[in-house]
Amino acid sequence: MRRVRLAAPLLALALAAALPAAGADFKGKSVAMIVGSEPGGGTDAAARLTAPFFEKYLPGNPSIVVRNMPGAQGVTAINYALQQTRPDGLTIIAGSSSQADPLVTHKSGALYDPVKLIYVGGVGRGGSVVLINAQSEKRLTDKSQPPLFFGALDGERSSEQIGLWGIEYLGWNAKWVLGYRGTSAVMLALERGEIDMNATGSLFQIKSLVDSGKFHVLTQSGMLQGGRFVGRPDFGRAPVLGEQLEGKLADKPARDAFAYYEGINALDKWTALLPGTPEDIVLAYRAAFEKMAADSEFLERGRKISGEIDPMSAANVEFLVKQIAGTTDETEKFIKALQRHQGLHVQ
Repeated sequence: MRRVRLAAPLLALALAAALPAAGADFKGKSVAMIVGSEPGGGTDAAARLTAPFFEKYLPGNPSIVVRNMPGAQGVTAINYALQQTRPDGLTIIAGSSSQADPLVTHKSGALYDPVKLIYVGGVGRGGSVVLINAQSEKRLTDKSQPPLFFGALDGERSSEQIGLWGIEYLGWNAKWVLGYRGTSAVMLALERGEIDMNATGSLFQIKSLVDSGKFHVLTQSGMLQGGRFVGRPDFGRAPVLGEQLEGKLADKPARDAFAYYEGINALDKWTALLPGTPEDIVLAYRAAFEKMAADSEFLERGRKISGEIDPMSAANVEFLVKQIAGTTDETEKFIKALQRHQGLHVQ
């Protein structure tokens, strides 16, 4: 009997720890999901993928309203959330790696520390790829020919940085063409022939172009599996950038910079709550994300968007954010020197 009396309280404590606190109830409430990019891009797609499943699994089944707020690579959106909303769980940020990237936040007027955001979970999409016009590829390594136009928003986004390494270390005969408003605009420019190649992590947008036979995947960053980056099954013939660069990064600054690139690219898309959000609300969101990640309907919708989808726990997102936050001044200087060498105007 003594054993029974001791076990009952322990069982009650275990059950209480496994469930969201009773106070986390969103019944009749509306949650704003703030997206720091234009509609139609990868971050927007990830937000609209997760929104209905937060509605499904959060206690009380709130409505989730997606709000696009582009500007300063997503920094504007998080600044707004911090200044104009309360940490009550009625605002959630649907973010991308650029919003946790010190090379972006240090120069874009960020009023937040990415490490202090409260992460709910993340969605990886299998890394980035470089898509190239098949007719233009014959000039790719022939610098006696006119350079290929590499279209991008600004050349600094994590998905676009794959181009820096190809141009610098693989000898690509290419020059940057910047200023596109979003991923959709870059893809349209590629299809129209305004540019010859681009880099994207929005892999759901390239299928029709690859299927046309006029474009193909030149290289890929790969997916993180077992501590190493491997090629996506659907792009199995496209080489993994890290393998192409083996032996080509002779000095430590270059290797550190490439490690930063791989980390920031793996972070991809995530959701987070504001600092100061009560613990019961945080637990409710994380429990909802765990259920979402195991939901076959969620995974199937994700595959339709990206082909591959890799839900990441809050702990894994936090790990990547902290790793990226530790980027040294030397690494930052190396990357900026690389960008300037290729004509990108960085501060």
